[in-house]
Amino acid sequence: VQISDNWPGYSLDLFTYPQHYYGDLEYVLIPHGIIVDRTERLAKDIMQDIGDNDIVVLCVLKGGYKFCADLVEHIKNLSRNSERFISMKVDFVRLKSYHNDQSMQDMQIMGGDDLSKLTGKVSFLCFLLILFFMFCKDIVGTGRTMKVLLNNIEKCKPKMIKVASLLVKRTSRPDGYRPDYYGFEIPDLFVVGYALDYNEHFRDLNHICVINDHGKAKYRV
Repeated sequence: VQISDNWPGYSLDLFTYPQHYYGDLEYVLIPHGIIVDRTERLAKDIMQDIGDNDIVVLCVLKGGYKFCADLVEHIKNLSRNSERFISMKVDFVRLKSYHNDQSMQDMQIMGGDDLSKLTGKVSFLCFLLILFFMFCKDIVGTGRTMKVLLNNIEKCKPKMIKVASLLVKRTSRPDGYRPDYYGFEIPDLFVVGYALDYNEHFRDLNHICVINDHGKAKYRV
C-alpha cells in the first residue's frame, strides 16, 4: 500500500488518542484499524510462502513489538484454522540508533539468545523498517542498520531468512533496503505511534501519526 507524498492524512478530531499528546501531533497518517487489517493480510501472505517450515521470529525492539505481537497472533490463528500447524518461537533484539529524530553513526545490537541456534532454521525477522530509514540526510535510504543485523544473522547460516516490516519510508536514494513483506510505503516523514517512539514517548498511541514541531521540542532530550 503506497501513501502518496501529497496525502493530507486524517484529522485528529476524527479519532480518540491519549489526551497527554494533544497539541503534539499534526495528523493521523494510518489509523489503527487499517494497520490491523493490513497486518492480517501480511500474515496470510507469509503463511502461503513459508510452507511447512517452523519459524523463529526475531522481533526488533522496541519499535517492532506491537507489529510483531499482532502479526504472530494472526499467523497463529491462520495456522489453527488450517490443515498444517506451524510452530513458532519468538526472540528479541534491540537496535539503538537514534538521538531525538536523528540517527547516530554507531548502532548497538543488544539482547537476543545465542544466534547459533538459528543454524538450519527458518529465521523470520519481524520489525518496523521505518526505524532504519530515518537517518541523517547524508545516509537516508542506505539501510545501514538492517544490513548490520542481517550480516550478524547470516553468519549462523539459517535455512532461510525473510524480513517483514509494517512501514517502508520512500526516499530519493535507490539503494535502500527493501523487506520481503511490508505493509505501507510512506513519505519521508517522522512518524510516531503503534510502538514507534520519539525519545520513548508516543508508544502508547495506537494510530501512526506525524509528530509536529511542538511535540519534538516538548520531548527533546
